[in-house]
Amino acid sequence: MAIKKVSLITDGSCLGNPGPGGWACILRFGGAKKELFGYDPHTTNNRMELMAPIQGLLALKEPCEVEITTDCEYVRKGITEWIIRWKSLGWWKKDWSVRHADLWIELDELTEIHRTTWLWTKGHAGHEDNNRCDWLAQNAARTQTSSFPDGSPHAPLRHALGADYVPPRPQASLFEE
Repeated sequence: MAIKKVSLITDGSCLGNPGPGGWACILRFGGAKKELFGYDPHTTNNRMELMAPIQGLLALKEPCEVEITTDCEYVRKGITEWIIRWKSLGWWKKDWSVRHADLWIELDELTEIHRTTWLWTKGHAGHEDNNRCDWLAQNAARTQTSSFPDGSPHAPLRHALGADYVPPRPQASLFEE
């Protein structure tokens, strides 16, 4: 059976930074389209930008080939470039932990399930689905509403480490001189 090809378009929003936030994503498979959105009462824009692709990937019921479009270079570069070093250092950068490590860990695990390709698009520049995600994310931030029937802010995360999560400090080598 051939692996299914899915498009995932994402965006996040925050009213103030920190402040009330919203995230949104659009999934496309064949002729089907699914819009998801949610919120966080007190967050940052970067957390919402990360939550959007996490929620989109969590919505997939089987491993897929996923082309992910974001207008956030922090997310695109983080997951395609910086994460390699972060993981090798136990989610630490010199004397401080990687910011939003809880969400990077979630996103990293999901990208190991799916074959992902990451694309960047300029925000507010005519990409129809990105513009729609922008509106959905801003509206979710303003109204603190979600697309989930029970009104929860997002689907359950695999690890649910939380915004205050700090990874354990890596131990020094036993053999360093």
